[in-house]
Amino acid sequence: MVLIIFVFWVVFMTSKDHTEFMFHLKNPIILRRWSIFKEFLPSEELQNTPSSVEADMAILEKLNQQIPPRPFLNHSSTTSAKHSTATILNPQRVYCIGDQLDVLLVAKDYFGHRKEYGGDFLRARMSSPALKAGASGKVTDFNNGTYLVSFTLFWEGRVSLSILLMHPSEGVSALWRARNQGYDRIIFTGQFLNGTAHVLTECGLSLNTSGELCQYLDARDHEAFYCLKLRGVPCEALTHMTTKNSDVSYLSLKEKLLFRRFNIGVEVVKNLAITVSPCKNKTESKKRKCQIGMETPFPSGYTLRGRWITSHCEQNEFREIKYINNCLARKLIYLMGDSTLRQWIYYLHQVVKTLKFFDHHGSGLFKTHILLDTERHTLVQWKKHSHPFVTQKLFSMKDDNYIPREIDQVAGDSGTAIVISFGQHFRPFPINIFIRRAINVKKAIERLFLRSPETKVIIKTENIREISENAELFSDFHGSIQNLIIRDVFRDLNVGIIDAWDMTIAYRSENVHPPDSVIESQIGMFLNYIC
Repeated sequence: MVLIIFVFWVVFMTSKDHTEFMFHLKNPIILRRWSIFKEFLPSEELQNTPSSVEADMAILEKLNQQIPPRPFLNHSSTTSAKHSTATILNPQRVYCIGDQLDVLLVAKDYFGHRKEYGGDFLRARMSSPALKAGASGKVTDFNNGTYLVSFTLFWEGRVSLSILLMHPSEGVSALWRARNQGYDRIIFTGQFLNGTAHVLTECGLSLNTSGELCQYLDARDHEAFYCLKLRGVPCEALTHMTTKNSDVSYLSLKEKLLFRRFNIGVEVVKNLAITVSPCKNKTESKKRKCQIGMETPFPSGYTLRGRWITSHCEQNEFREIKYINNCLARKLIYLMGDSTLRQWIYYLHQVVKTLKFFDHHGSGLFKTHILLDTERHTLVQWKKHSHPFVTQKLFSMKDDNYIPREIDQVAGDSGTAIVISFGQHFRPFPINIFIRRAINVKKAIERLFLRSPETKVIIKTENIREISENAELFSDFHGSIQNLIIRDVFRDLNVGIIDAWDMTIAYRSENVHPPDSVIESQIGMFLNYIC
């Protein structure tokens, strides 16, 4: 018996499964999802999984270092916008277009004591309302309670500076901890067809039940979704889904006080303004035309007279319909993602009169949308991304697919463009769900480039949204972290970036569905990338 046990132990310790088991044992946030797939993955695919898991963990570890736990004794010890100070460094008599203006922000608590650590979630913006002008400011955290807020002076005239304390560092720490604790803040309800009747059951990314489950697994990409199985109803009979917010919260009562509306987006400094002059003796270097593969700085541009102007490349104007039509001719355009991309297809239909909706059957906002111009051989298609998709409206599961699988079905060529945007629906879930999806999308793009390297791929980052939304579920802090992940994951790919985050701050569009002026600017950048 002792000999048998010894032999078993030697085999176990030298096996790959042992390495994977020990690795995941140290990382419980991944363990539960990983264990789901071990019995379903084919052996040849199982061998490729550790590197993918390690990529997940490398990103997660980097984020954990950036967002360390912060002490939270009471509300008065947290960062106070009113008591914090902001001072212009090296003030000048004359400011010129193109100059950089630096502001030093010193964070203090409600007692007036300087904070000894960083991590506050700040939003900086400069604006000239009369000119319909705006731009983001760049925030550098020195991790000692001080921040450098830098503004590039893009236009002439009177410019107001704004620095908002979105969440104190203690609130950021609480949101990060709470986000990664569970999957049950959103309730999924699946609708199954049982004969001629519809029956409902509980569904989700993870279900805490001993009951029999319908398992919807993508073994290659380690994606999983479940529904509680109904007696006598096949799992394949799933037709529709709807969701709603649950009452589950992982914030303490004390922490919840930090996320009341009056504590979010509080101005740190008031009446801070300067005047910018043209200073014509300054020479501007000639910029290259905007194209895919360019590194996108922050801020990536600004608004002036209501229009978006890039800061790092030369834009072509697509104001006249004939130029838009010429650009779109013989193009196959696939929009994959959430409803902020669906706005594109509505806008194009409104502006380009030759693009007509094709009835793709289905119903509701979340069906596949298709625009056709048969004379110019133009197709524009929007299809929503798969789980997690969060909406109270009923949506179909009959043609549901993850974005990587959709990319795999695109043949690709020089006349094909894919635009991808996801993030808003991921905010209520542990960050590893988003990391895994981003990595899977990257792998699908790499496969696409192997067969059709001339295909154009554009990533649209997610935008800011309403401050009044439930912060634990939908705070822009979650979106800012996801934008960092997107930039990290796709940095080595030859893709274009449309920085919707930067644009919506510049426009001050705090709506999950930005107005047409923002959509027009996004599509303008897209046309520059493909033509």
